[in-house]
Amino acid sequence: MDYYIVNFMTKSPRTVSAYQKLNFAETMMEDLKIRHLPVLKDEEIIGILSLRDIRLVQGIDRDYKDLTVEEACVEDPFMVQLDEDVREVSKTMLKKKIGSVLVMNKDKLVGIFTSIDALTLISKLE
Repeated sequence: MDYYIVNFMTKSPRTVSAYQKLNFAETMMEDLKIRHLPVLKDEEIIGILSLRDIRLVQGIDRDYKDLTVEEACVEDPFMVQLDEDVREVSKTMLKKKIGSVLVMNKDKLVGIFTSIDALTLISKLE
């Protein structure tokens, strides 16, 4: 079996603009039943927003819906190239307690690999 991350990632992940309001991203995640959104600012990846990040902000700020995605996202997300070994990526995710990884083809976003993708992979092993 080839253990390249490209074989296990979610392809063509949805993204959100850094300028969007946080409630827009929250609704988008709920509608798409996803928990992570890469954040773009002028076509460049600047961060990642998780549903957990939104819940954290909700607990701190009553007016969280007026905040922008950029104000709530985690900057400098973990990124890997599509030919990286999924086992090594998973070890790094575990060590750093990271829930998702952006998968790149050079400088272009092509996928996302999440802890759910890792669990799916494990569930298929015999």
